[in-house]
Amino acid sequence: QVQLVESGGGLVQAGGSLRVSCVASGRTFNSFAMGWFRRPPGKEREFVAYISRSGETTDYAESVKGRFIISRDNAKNTVYLQMNSLKPEDTAVYYCARTWYYTPQTTPDKYDDWGQGTQVTVSS
Repeated sequence: QVQLVESGGGLVQAGGSLRVSCVASGRTFNSFAMGWFRRPPGKEREFVAYISRSGETTDYAESVKGRFIISRDNAKNTVYLQMNSLKPEDTAVYYCARTWYYTPQTTPDKYDDWGQGTQVTVSS
C-alpha cells in the first residue's frame, strides 16, 4: 500500500492559478501511473487527469483540457496538477490516486490508493 498526501489547495479568484501536489511514500513511485480526481460540492467524484509512469502519456477530462497540466517528478515521488484559468466550477476537493493500469484510466474503481484530498475554492 502506498500513502499519498496532497497539499497546495486554497482559495483563489476566478482566472487565477494554483498548483496542487501529491507526495507518495515508498520507493516504487515510478512503477505506477497516477491520477487526479475531484469531488465538487454535492456531486460524485470525477476524473481530472492521468499521467503514466514515465510521464510521457497524459489524459485530461474535457472540462479541464487546455487549462490544467499534470506532471510528475519521480525523483521526488511527487505528482503535480497545475491549474490555470480557474473557474468557480473547479471548486472541489482534489484527490490524487494510484493505478497499476498502463493506459489512461478515468474511473475511480481503477485506482487503488487515495490521498485524503485538498480543498480548492475558486471565487467569482
